[in-house]
Amino acid sequence: MDQTTLLVAGIAMLAALCIGGLGFAFVGGDNKKSKRMAQVAGSERGRRRSAESEADNSDKRRKQVQETLKTIEQRQKAQQKVTLRLRLERAGVEMTPRNFYMLSATSGLVCAALVMFMGYSPLIGIGAAFAGALGLPRWVLGFMISRRQKAFLGEFANAIDVIVRGVKAGLPINDCLKIIATEAAEPVRTEFQDLVEGQRVGVTLDQGLAKVYERMPLAEVNFFQIVLAIQQKTGGNLAEALNNLSKVLRDRKRMRAKIVAISQEAKSSAAIIGVLPPGVMAILYFSAPSYLDPLITTRPGHMIIVGGLCWMGIGVLIMRKMINFNF
Repeated sequence: MDQTTLLVAGIAMLAALCIGGLGFAFVGGDNKKSKRMAQVAGSERGRRRSAESEADNSDKRRKQVQETLKTIEQRQKAQQKVTLRLRLERAGVEMTPRNFYMLSATSGLVCAALVMFMGYSPLIGIGAAFAGALGLPRWVLGFMISRRQKAFLGEFANAIDVIVRGVKAGLPINDCLKIIATEAAEPVRTEFQDLVEGQRVGVTLDQGLAKVYERMPLAEVNFFQIVLAIQQKTGGNLAEALNNLSKVLRDRKRMRAKIVAISQEAKSSAAIIGVLPPGVMAILYFSAPSYLDPLITTRPGHMIIVGGLCWMGIGVLIMRKMINFNF
């Protein structure tokens, strides 16, 4: 075979290799390009699906939270009627309504007897009986309820901190409630004891917290009830949620103390203004009794006293409305 033939054969082989390389490049490039496009499209579909699933989950959680809040609100509206038995429970008094009515009647009789013994007319004695039977016992009961609620608020944030530490340590929430029911200060301990005892006989946590809110109708207890109800329905970090709630309760407590401190000047002024007229009258009565005889012994004097008491009562109520803050 001569050199010319070998040269032609080599050129033909090189041409065939070039044509094959070009064809492979075009065909293989299209395949790789299509594969890459398919991968990009698949990742985009996956992202869309994940975004849609996250949106669906968030919508479901939002609906669950709304349903939970509506259920709690409806339950609280259904419990708006406050009976005497419930007021006694809120005050922490172990007394039946019958015994309370008997005590109120006894208080009215004692007040009437004291007024009659001091020589006043029977009409004044009847008024004193009504005040002693209907006003004084309920005022004392309201005072006891207010004092117990303040004591509960002072210890409630510490009880929530116990739950937070217990949950972070791996304890279930029921065990944390038992710790509060045995070691917390009163009246938090009594309320959580009732909650734990209710769970032992089959009462759910939501129902038990509703009972606690019924006995302690405070915004802080309502917050605690809502946090636990939402966490049970939607899940999440319970320790973090309760820790944030504890911070909110402590901030509310500091704000309440600041409001009380700022309003003390107005309260002192109102107390001085309210005590001044009867104080001056008492000083005149003991220093010069004859000076007030026309006011005490005559009918126009009695009318002046009644009118003065009415105006004083209206003024005291107005000042009380001005210096009391709902927070």
